[in-house]
Amino acid sequence: MKQLLAFTFVLLCSFLCAQHQEKVDFIHANATLELIPQEKSVKGLVTYKFEVLADVDSVYLDSKQMQFSKTLLNGKPIALENTESIIKVHHQFKEGEHHELVLQYECTPKQTVYFFGWDDKIDGNEQIWTQGQGKYTSHWLPSFDDMQEKVEFDLKFNSTFNKTSIISNGRLIEIKSNHSGGNIVSFDMQKPMSSYLLAFVIGNYEKQQLVSASGVPIENYYSSADSLRVEPTYRYTKEIFDFLEQEIGFPYPWQNYKQIPVHDFLYAGMENTTATIFSDTYVIDSTAFVDKNYINVNAHELAHQWFGNLVTEKDGNHHWLHEGFATYYAYLVEKELFGEDHYYWKLFDTAVRLKSLSDKGEGEALTNHKASSLTFYEKGAWTLVMLKDLVGDDAFKLGINNYLRKYQYKNVTITDFLNEIEQASGLDLSTFKSDWLERSVLPFDKMKSFLRNASSSVNLVFEMEEEFQRIQSDDVNYENYWNASESVHFKQYLIKEHHRILPEELIFKAFKTDTVPIRQTLAKVLYGISGARQSSEGLKYRYETLLEDDSYLTTEMALVNLWANFPENRSVYLNRTKDIVGLPNKNVLLLWLTLALVTPEYGGEEKNMYLRELTGYTFPSYNPEVRQLAFQYIANINAMNFTVYRQLIKTANHHSWQFRNFARRLLDEKLKDDTSKMEILNAAKELNSDDLRYLKTKLDLP
Repeated sequence: MKQLLAFTFVLLCSFLCAQHQEKVDFIHANATLELIPQEKSVKGLVTYKFEVLADVDSVYLDSKQMQFSKTLLNGKPIALENTESIIKVHHQFKEGEHHELVLQYECTPKQTVYFFGWDDKIDGNEQIWTQGQGKYTSHWLPSFDDMQEKVEFDLKFNSTFNKTSIISNGRLIEIKSNHSGGNIVSFDMQKPMSSYLLAFVIGNYEKQQLVSASGVPIENYYSSADSLRVEPTYRYTKEIFDFLEQEIGFPYPWQNYKQIPVHDFLYAGMENTTATIFSDTYVIDSTAFVDKNYINVNAHELAHQWFGNLVTEKDGNHHWLHEGFATYYAYLVEKELFGEDHYYWKLFDTAVRLKSLSDKGEGEALTNHKASSLTFYEKGAWTLVMLKDLVGDDAFKLGINNYLRKYQYKNVTITDFLNEIEQASGLDLSTFKSDWLERSVLPFDKMKSFLRNASSSVNLVFEMEEEFQRIQSDDVNYENYWNASESVHFKQYLIKEHHRILPEELIFKAFKTDTVPIRQTLAKVLYGISGARQSSEGLKYRYETLLEDDSYLTTEMALVNLWANFPENRSVYLNRTKDIVGLPNKNVLLLWLTLALVTPEYGGEEKNMYLRELTGYTFPSYNPEVRQLAFQYIANINAMNFTVYRQLIKTANHHSWQFRNFARRLLDEKLKDDTSKMEILNAAKELNSDDLRYLKTKLDLP
């Protein structure tokens, strides 16, 4: 699962709180669920089958704030101890016995299950989706927070809505009508998995159906409004699947694979078994593909179906076995699709970021369960790159294959994995383990040596650094370096790092290219177009051509820079970009509305319409990226009003910690101003107590 600071807290909680029952083995679960959107609640009936491995006087399951109306052990009623976080069944269980436990319950999950669109007036945007990792499936199903309890889960949904899709783990085996006018939808899993990988999505979807080279069904879901975005969003999905099966060398271990975009998702994506849920901010058109695409997330989450789902860490101390591996294989996918130069420059970029962290004394060991995402993902991937380089391609692939075959559907440690690589290669990896996994200091010299040998274009960077040590940077012949490589990434690097001293002729040469990344870098770094060295009319003319590029990021940067540098042409630039929406976060449109509002000579009577439109993008029907950008622009031009403050107050309680924290920071800032404070108090009057949770911590409200 992708990226984020909250991740460290998640792992810590898992490490400290989850407990494993060694004397019983839960084997199978059959659960029937009824979702009640209006109440944001769940009714469930689950039957567990388990085997007793050693005499024990109780068994327990994790269950968060659930009310139980029926508990049966082997068909007979039995008392239940409910602590609001776990339930215990007390009985003299004997080794070798098999039992069946039936639990009927109701709950209103505080987290993990998210309901959207059921209380607004927009038809067709209703969704329900789950996020188990770090939030715990035990908020909606009595289950196991500990990853070591692997169960074959079969889910059934008793639905009151028959025009929506229900997607969950495993294979859809039956849809039949129920007595309430809805459907009963049943799914079958054939293999065991950890509870945190359980998931479901309910919403209005259509699907694209593919089949992998090995015959695995692939289903890519989308809303009907996004039919033209299916190809760019899911571009290369079959190629990614086929490549990973071949590269990993172990067949895809589940019945099928599904990908479902949802509104307001917490992360980039989540690798639920057979059913990846991802943010609908990755649903893009063809122009957006060059700026922000789903390729890396697609590959990363799919790789988790082997590394994390098939073989699962025992606890957070071994989290490298999940995120490092998924990141590494996603990098290999990008190498396959976009070439070696792309791959090595990605490694170079992450090496620089990791070195910066290490140089500040903030490096982390991969065995530290409190480590950051940067460590688990990027250092984790680098560690596998260097391990493969050390033992050789054949031994590495053999070790991976043996590791997956030996520990499939089980839990593992780092030592388990390294033992398989040692046996496959015949090498002692104790020094490697110390250098790459246990030490917090980054072995950057080894990374640098690897990159110099592997990539001629990355090597040019290090050659430049060495030349800078001998002569002044002004005396370097940058044109020779530019001509020395065809690498787009190297040329981007040269512009980004040295644009202030590059000869104007070389800048003009860069503008002549039709390569979007190079021109995008020019748009980003040449922000002072009208000043100093960059005052020539030739540069202005060339920079204006960036507005026509097939890149929403380039358009956004070019528009704001041209608007700032050439006030006399502002109306011209606004007219040229008037009908562009941009990325899923509407980056160009929101910028355009903001600039139109603060350009006195532009828009006239339409300004009120512009402000209403910009304000409307702060509402929950839009994804957090759109809303946050709208909030930022409105605050920057001092256009906060009653409607915006109402949305900001409610957003301070949003389920996404990143978006929630943004709203709280902005709200805190506005509360420092007396006029803004009065406007906030006025906006709060009509909100309910739940909406005011955060604001009540700042103000004395009734």
